[in-house]
Amino acid sequence: MKLFEYQVKELFKNAGIAIPKSQLIHRADEASEAFERVGFPCVIKSQVLSGGRGKAGLIQFVRDEGKGMEEVIRLFSLPQKISSLLIEEAVDIAHEVYASFTVDPVSGSALSIVSATGGVDIETLAVEQPHKILQTKIDMSLGLQSYQASHIAYECGFDVEIAKKFTQLLHKLYGLFVKYDCELLEINPLFITKSNELVAGDGKCSIDDNSMFRHEDISVPLADIENEAERLAMEEGIPFIQFDGDISLMCAGAGLTTTVYDLIHYEGGTVANYLEFGGPHYKKAMKAMEICLKVPSKVILIVTFGTIARADVMAEGIVEAINKLKPDRPIVTCIRGTNEVEAVETLRKAGLNPLFDTEEAVRLAVALAKETTL
Repeated sequence: MKLFEYQVKELFKNAGIAIPKSQLIHRADEASEAFERVGFPCVIKSQVLSGGRGKAGLIQFVRDEGKGMEEVIRLFSLPQKISSLLIEEAVDIAHEVYASFTVDPVSGSALSIVSATGGVDIETLAVEQPHKILQTKIDMSLGLQSYQASHIAYECGFDVEIAKKFTQLLHKLYGLFVKYDCELLEINPLFITKSNELVAGDGKCSIDDNSMFRHEDISVPLADIENEAERLAMEEGIPFIQFDGDISLMCAGAGLTTTVYDLIHYEGGTVANYLEFGGPHYKKAMKAMEICLKVPSKVILIVTFGTIARADVMAEGIVEAINKLKPDRPIVTCIRGTNEVEAVETLRKAGLNPLFDTEEAVRLAVALAKETTL
């Protein structure tokens, strides 16, 4: 689960990481009080979960209340339906740094990623000047060691004062990374002010969905989620990712889904979304299909292989969902596993053509999507 900037900064504040003075507002009539509290110049920051806010004009620097009110009204009026703005003091910046922790996909260890050159173009830097990005693997059974943090600080070329403060910040950031089961925890930019203070200018945090039962104090207000399919999935606790392709996937298991995803691309098709239809969600066909129907797609492809997740229960749920929701696009099924014979009979009685080969199901879905294009 991704958090909004204001939520990430609250985590930083509680961990002793400095953040700019700020106030969150939800309506334009709250802006004057926020401006008075924060002062000018200040920055008006749209609270959205997408990246590239600065380049999209969703972050604005203002020097007075007249311009500030103008920008607040404009931002709240955008088609994105922004539900909150963070009014934040402008920091006296001398330098910007990038600092983050994530998980190394190969070793499974934590990975520190730091660059003395931070800011909005860190992705460009990673491509054009990768030597400026320091990556350090961390054994999570030991945690971030003092010598590792010190080495990172001095490799960045910081002087003694900044290096000491930066190593302390890294330890605090790593502590949050572990405490909240993060997949990514990032400060970009981390401001070094002209008075040699370290201030988190922005923050990103993605928490492992499977750990959310341990973090009841963390939640994203459903009203703040613009995408209706994503909101429905979050309400139901169903893992879901939306893309911009043609084939909507209801698959059981991340491994099978990844395989199906690759097969679709090999056949020249594109994926509209991933939705987890296995594990504890195999009885949620009605809600799963409702979510998929909220996604712009041309075909719904259902591929499962279940042992505990019974094929007959999935098939019954799919048929019930079709009868109630009346989907406006073709549905291709490849339901395998426990009680498969009963599942096949249920699907056939409903007028569906159950397939038994995943590659055949993918080819059919891609062909149907292309026919719809024509």
